[in-house]
Amino acid sequence: MSRGEIQVSAAVRSSEGRCSPHIMSLHSRREFAKLALASLPGVALLSVPHRLGAAEAPGAAPGKPNSKVAGVQLGINVPYSFGNPLMSGDDILKTCVQLGLSGVELRTQPVEAFLGAPANVTSPKNAVVKGAAAANAGPMAEWRKSVSLDRVKEFRSKYESAGVLIEIVKVDGIFKMTDDELDYAFGLAKALGGRAISTEISHQNEELKRVGRFADKHQFMVGYHGHASTTPAHWETAFSLAKYNGANVDLGHFVAGNNGSPIPFLKQHHARITHVHLKDRKKNNGPNTPFGEGDTPIAEALRLIRDNKWNIQATIEFEYKVPAGSDRLTEIARAIKFCRDALA
Repeated sequence: MSRGEIQVSAAVRSSEGRCSPHIMSLHSRREFAKLALASLPGVALLSVPHRLGAAEAPGAAPGKPNSKVAGVQLGINVPYSFGNPLMSGDDILKTCVQLGLSGVELRTQPVEAFLGAPANVTSPKNAVVKGAAAANAGPMAEWRKSVSLDRVKEFRSKYESAGVLIEIVKVDGIFKMTDDELDYAFGLAKALGGRAISTEISHQNEELKRVGRFADKHQFMVGYHGHASTTPAHWETAFSLAKYNGANVDLGHFVAGNNGSPIPFLKQHHARITHVHLKDRKKNNGPNTPFGEGDTPIAEALRLIRDNKWNIQATIEFEYKVPAGSDRLTEIARAIKFCRDALA
């Protein structure tokens, strides 16, 4: 069975509960795939994103994806959600178009690789090798100081021509950056067309204050990503330290760690929230689950953003274990369909 047929059959099983052997005997797998794609728009994103995007989004350019649904920009954290940190910018873009996604939170590594950063310095694998990050900090700082951002326009143009906006730029290791590197990071994010930087939250006030000072200088939001250990008070402290300090609220982590709904926090601090991460988790530090099977009010949060017309990207961050018989792209398509249905 081809990969596409596996994706279709897995999605149909999850949608209908079980795939009838009788049906499979009446139709060839190719015919069955066509029937499934016609009946499941979430999976259709994988094979006919151009046609589907144009049909669902009046005014959208032909042949381009569109995942802005009822005014809410659905996006995805990449390349993280695709499970391959070494993906090139071109491969990331191709997969987003295949899925029908028109917005992303993009890490800097694919961009810096495009700009010619040394592979041994930027490789995500080196970040988990003890001592490698510290050893590479100096060479990377020097490279960032000397690199021209002129070619960023080329990278950005390729994405925008394909119909994908780089709204959020994920910057790793931001608290360890030199002053020159911080200026570079904000310049890079702006050149990519972003409206915010995202990074992991620090619990050190001085670190939040320092990065916040650069955010205020550039008048550019930083959305600090929270985990299960992050409380509303952590973000509120960050807000108090700089005008452009903001929050990237991970809805699943919030529920798992705080054992309560993130909805009140979204209502109170929506002006400071750059984007939310969509994932479903159980309370009490429970596991990640497929969308709709955990305790996270994903649909409620999406409708809240829709109804209030908040400029908050709803960013899928794929983390649950892929079920047997399925694959990552099929599951991401299911998550997209869940979000579209919630906003319909």
